[in-house]
Amino acid sequence: MHGETVVDPWHYLRDREHPETIPYLEAENRYAEAVTAAAKPLEDALYEEMVGRLQQTDTSAAWPRGGYEYYSRTEQGRQYRILCRRALGGTETEEILLDCNALAEGHSYFSLAFDQVSPDGKTLAWAVNTDGSEVYTLRFKDLTTGTLLPDAVPGVYYSAAWGDNGTFFYTVLNEAKRPWQVWRHVPGSGAPDALIFEEADGRFNVSIDRARTGRYLFLSCVSDTTTEVRYLETSNLDGAFQLLRERRQDVEYFVEHQADWFYIRTNEDGRNFRLLRLSCEDPAPAGWTEVIPHREEVTLEQVDGFENHLVVTERANGLKRLRIFDSRTGDEHFVSFDEPVYTLLTERNEEYSTTKFRFAYSSLIAPRAVYAYDMDTRERELKKQVEVLGGYDPANYVSERVFATAPDGVQVPISLVWRKGLERDGGNPLYLYGYGSYGIVTEPAFVPERVSLLDRGFVFAIAHIRGSGDLGRRWYEDGKLLKKRNSFDDFIACAEHLIALGYTSPNRLAVSGRSAGGLLMGAITNMRPELFQVVATHVPFVDVVNTMLDPTLPLTVIEYEEWGNPEERGFYDYMRSYAPYENVEAKAYPNIVVTAGLNDPRVPYWEPAKWVAKLRSLHTGDNVIVLKTNMGAGHGGPSGRYEKLRETAWEYAFVISRCA
Repeated sequence: MHGETVVDPWHYLRDREHPETIPYLEAENRYAEAVTAAAKPLEDALYEEMVGRLQQTDTSAAWPRGGYEYYSRTEQGRQYRILCRRALGGTETEEILLDCNALAEGHSYFSLAFDQVSPDGKTLAWAVNTDGSEVYTLRFKDLTTGTLLPDAVPGVYYSAAWGDNGTFFYTVLNEAKRPWQVWRHVPGSGAPDALIFEEADGRFNVSIDRARTGRYLFLSCVSDTTTEVRYLETSNLDGAFQLLRERRQDVEYFVEHQADWFYIRTNEDGRNFRLLRLSCEDPAPAGWTEVIPHREEVTLEQVDGFENHLVVTERANGLKRLRIFDSRTGDEHFVSFDEPVYTLLTERNEEYSTTKFRFAYSSLIAPRAVYAYDMDTRERELKKQVEVLGGYDPANYVSERVFATAPDGVQVPISLVWRKGLERDGGNPLYLYGYGSYGIVTEPAFVPERVSLLDRGFVFAIAHIRGSGDLGRRWYEDGKLLKKRNSFDDFIACAEHLIALGYTSPNRLAVSGRSAGGLLMGAITNMRPELFQVVATHVPFVDVVNTMLDPTLPLTVIEYEEWGNPEERGFYDYMRSYAPYENVEAKAYPNIVVTAGLNDPRVPYWEPAKWVAKLRSLHTGDNVIVLKTNMGAGHGGPSGRYEKLRETAWEYAFVISRCA
């Protein structure tokens, strides 16, 4: 490639049918079990602590829709949710829509892509996968009789929507596992499905959504940098989807419907997005008017339309806020929050004619709470407070935000939490997490499992590095393509700053990331191996160059706009400069613990397997390198809630035994 000859002695691991591949992975699993055997009592204790904090039999906050309130619940000892509903304001008993535990019987893995009830409340559509490959089968249930319909549509993906009560739209995957087509299905009819749309450009995914108003379907074509939206009235499903505005490279726009208006959130003429309004009857671009202008310091992240209100979710200084517009009066106000570091997430808001907006709030020390906010009275009603058992008291912990200086002078935020009484003498173990890709925000939310680290003297920290969307669109763009190394420099600067402040020292510092965060872990481990005691990485994207050179793999073509196309010499050379697999050298590495999924469609199992093999061949120190491959799961790891806790306990035991 580009005049270079590359020798890859572990290339054979890409072939799942090669006689040495599965035995190799199984041998690695046996080695991992042997190496971590001494920490098994600690793992068991951690697991019991984590389970002990769960309200194992519990019910979610219910959300209203069409005369019912919907909710899910869990039962002690059972891995999966039970999806339910009951009539609003009545005394009717609970109706079980789906018992995921029953559906998962006989399978080592179980996942729902979606569950959607028809507008009239009479039919349930859902899609299930049982091997972690993220290729789902669509099924239907008649809720009036409880009968499972014979329809079974294989090969569907996450995006789907009801058109009306008898028509369902869904997306399917091509051979590269790209959602590229939208089909229409009539449940229970036996009629052949109709192809509605096909996207030929390999950079684009297609999705289908139903407006909260129920009046429109939106069909979107989305790449990493460009979008195009079509719309269709649900009263005319035999009609053709109409193009709202044709795609233009590097212009993104997203549509929300309210009354007679479409609201467009777009980064055209403003990379942090601005808000435009246009008439549903005459949506020509000439009639688009600006509602909220672009602001360099504020990112416009989401717009939700209701009968009399518009809710705009914004991010300023790395934190979300809610901006509420009254469509009747033109008045607006903000919803305020007190903590210096917190997480705000939109809940299920499925009713259009309501004054209540539902959101979830948490922080690094405050467990998740769900509120219904009255947009007229400005009062908050607590609908659900997640209970953390085992004596957890938020008053025993401290959270703050500090800033590290990157090599180019940029200030990088770090969110921190620890148990009170901590001395900043460099003697504390610290667990530093990072991601930094795709513009995804790493939210500083409460995770009950982390209490087991905090109560053992750990500081937990999140590095809000470039490549993420934590500080807006520019923050993302400055950590992708030919600026990707900024992500690695930022993370190293955060680690060094925490050491300089006395929170920890290199021999007590553990770092972690998953997926694209695994790329981060691989890169910084090659760059500064002496800075870390433990590197914990899950399904890590570490074989960057080889993967991006293979357009037949899932996600490769789609992600040219994130990483670059190595067929171009400039991108090839830049990728080669940081790609973890290519840059492993003969030197002492930290303790490294790696997980993979045999059926992972996003980061194939062979990436971590090859990386670990190369690390072992060149590692000159005494630290251990461990690979654990889940032989029946995919990118998300184990699917059951207890199984997930067991894997976390295993990782934490590894980290604690080497850092504490």
